Amino acid sequence: MKHIVRSIFSIFLCVLSVPTLGQPNEEGSLFIIGGGKRPGYLMKRLISTANLEADDYMVILPMASGKPIETMRNMKQELREYCDCHNEIAGFNFGKDNTGRTTWADSVANAKLIYIIGGSQRRFMDVVYDTPVYEAIHQAFKQGATISGTSAGAAVMSEVMITGHHIEDMKTNDFKSIKYDHVRTIDGLGLLPPRTIIDQHFIKRGRFNRLISVLADYPTYECLGIDESTAVLYHDGKAEVVGEGQVMVLSNPEGLSVASEELVTVKDIKLSLLTAGDILELK
Repeated sequence: MKHIVRSIFSIFLCVLSVPTLGQPNEEGSLFIIGGGKRPGYLMKRLISTANLEADDYMVILPMASGKPIETMRNMKQELREYCDCHNEIAGFNFGKDNTGRTTWADSVANAKLIYIIGGSQRRFMDVVYDTPVYEAIHQAFKQGATISGTSAGAAVMSEVMITGHHIEDMKTNDFKSIKYDHVRTIDGLGLLPPRTIIDQHFIKRGRFNRLISVLADYPTYECLGIDESTAVLYHDGKAEVVGEGQVMVLSNPEGLSVASEELVTVKDIKLSLLTAGDILELK
């Protein structure tokens, strides 16, 4: 039998439902937004994907943001604007000192929609990696929740996560060349299939050099560059493009080698450019 847990954070109140152990679960969906403005129809698609029932609730995780409380409050208003419902929206600004807080972690684990705010993906993972919060996000996903995020909240979805910085200099994020072992990566949430890497703000900010460099480091992977105001909706091995921009997919580099100064040579790369409604299978 399910039991009810109530937890309060700031002005947020959520009602929790803890699943029976051993109950079979249905894997959820990922709604991965490349950053920038979020058109109303994009947010409505997110809400419809979550398929919220009357007693379901949403959770906002703002740890990537430099202004977590302010961005959490704004995101709550935005979700409420596009949700034709009265579902509760909770927000939990975890820090390294409270990731083991049971009531908050349980709230995340039992949410129907989890939204990860943008900012610094490394800041987010520094807080949650190998903690009860990390496990709670995965538990929610396995129970059928929709996990969404924008910008940094998009980057964290993959197992290999682009931090945005050079190997040589962590303060630099301007990639003016295409090199091997050039882009700093760390472990992300790993919600996508393991051979998938996400880059964000892709076409708007011209991040081709960065993603091709990553492909040189991980030549058996599929590297997805998601543009602004655009999302990838992933469920059960298939990814659909949603929004007004494009998604570039780089994979299968042939004749890959490394020249002097770590410059990359590639004879051929598979490149796909997708728009709204296009489907990509991810393995």
